[in-house]
Amino acid sequence: MNALAQRSLIPEVLDELGADDLRAQRSRRDLARINALMFQAPIMASLLRKFIATPPGRILEIGAGDGTFMLKVARRMASDWQDVELTMLDRVGLVTPSLVADFARLGWTVDTVTADVFDWAEQAQGRSFDAITVNLFLHHFDDEGLLRLFTLLRRKAPLIVATEPLRAGFALAATRLLAVIGANDVTRHDAAQSVRAGFRGPELSDLWSAAGGRPLEERRAGPFSHVFVGAAQMPAGNTP
Repeated sequence: MNALAQRSLIPEVLDELGADDLRAQRSRRDLARINALMFQAPIMASLLRKFIATPPGRILEIGAGDGTFMLKVARRMASDWQDVELTMLDRVGLVTPSLVADFARLGWTVDTVTADVFDWAEQAQGRSFDAITVNLFLHHFDDEGLLRLFTLLRRKAPLIVATEPLRAGFALAATRLLAVIGANDVTRHDAAQSVRAGFRGPELSDLWSAAGGRPLEERRAGPFSHVFVGAAQMPAGNTP
């Protein structure tokens, strides 16, 4: 049996380290380079342009990390998208005032939320957005967790756009080369686990449908990435 036929979730080391841990800090720098090698920012930007016809007023990013990924996306969108209110949610507060200022120079305002995504989604009644973006975050959850998350998120925005790891042999083999770019032990371990926990085929579409949403697109994007876009019917009176 193909070892990658089914998703395999093993806790990632970075999730267990404190924000001030030196190995964690280096791993986050590694992740920025990996995002660049995977072309995650241009992939996300192209999806946003394809599926959002009118410049949005409010965007929610879940699993925002230190915010550098979404800043790269914003730089690609800012010429057409002005006055965007971006809410960046993560369980660890890593967004710096300097990064918020970088967004401000693009005409975007940033609100940071430090919370567990499930706790926040269950308690933030009435808060809604034009779109939700997700990068390298959904693969941390098993199918039960994703179904619960999707059920909560589809009430928050009419569109979700996700860029995730592709679960494929070539992508897994490529993680063995991360030492060449100087990635540390945390990054090398977590990258392989991310691929094993990643997605292929219609897996996210099936879960989004089960949560009551409508899948719009799910496919491979390049050698390392898997993308998903889903639409949702917003509850009455819960529009941005």
